Amino acid sequence: MNTAFFIVGPTASGKSQIAADLAERCGGEVISADALQIYRGLPLLTAQPNETLLSQAPHHLLAAFPLTEEMSAAKFRELALHALAEIYARGKRVFVVGGSGLYLKALTHGLAPLPPVDQLLREELNGLSLDELQEQLTALDPLGAATIDRRNKRRIVRALEICAQTNAPASAQRKEWKSEATSARGVFVFRDRAELNTRIDRRVEEMFRGGVVEEVAAIKQLGATAAKTLGLREIQRLLAGEISEAECISTIQQATRRYAKRQLTWFRRQTNFEPLNLSLLKDHEAAVDWILQKAERSFAPAE
Repeated sequence: MNTAFFIVGPTASGKSQIAADLAERCGGEVISADALQIYRGLPLLTAQPNETLLSQAPHHLLAAFPLTEEMSAAKFRELALHALAEIYARGKRVFVVGGSGLYLKALTHGLAPLPPVDQLLREELNGLSLDELQEQLTALDPLGAATIDRRNKRRIVRALEICAQTNAPASAQRKEWKSEATSARGVFVFRDRAELNTRIDRRVEEMFRGGVVEEVAAIKQLGATAAKTLGLREIQRLLAGEISEAECISTIQQATRRYAKRQLTWFRRQTNFEPLNLSLLKDHEAAVDWILQKAERSFAPAE
């Protein structure tokens, strides 16, 4: 990881623009660490970098898989390591950018081995109701039950599979990262809450002006991972006539603000990357210059 520089932070903070500018100035390349931008078919809803940004430098793991493909932290790590190896072989510098905390930590720390999927056990668990699954998880793994998204049946089923196959709480095993990743270097970018919320609200409005409703309407099939895309359910309700466009926009804005808050909490607790409040800098160029100085030190060979 010594020759990769990480740019992490919440949604709408401006990470993609910073990464593209840095890569362009260094003749480097960008690897996206976003759990949903990895899919093609929802560029507006997942806020993928536009053509202008993509033209500044080569980007990897963006719009790379169909919406039906299942994705996980382990699979992302494998794909990212392959991309890193190819970029290193070309002698290029690498900027890893994203806001998917688990994917980033899987790349920087590695993952402890977990049992493979037992299809019979999965079918049995999928046959239970969400309430029944939550009750089982609370009994087997109280800590995990308290922290997991209790509406996400897929995650609860996987946690129960791990409990059943290892006779140990899934929450304890998920904390067993392979290393402390002391070699990973990067910055954690964020903005003052009011400014970030304004940027989030504006982005959602721009998505609707850009045709995100038509984008969602064109979807034919979705896998379980892509189905978790923020805002997808709300737009599907809009298409079904269950809510108005104004209600849809407002709900997505609120959900995105909550998501950004969770991302901020994750990065403050889970990384030792140097924090940078972009709201305190005079402009975008000042941010790029500041981060570039940090990156240059990271890329410099050890003496």
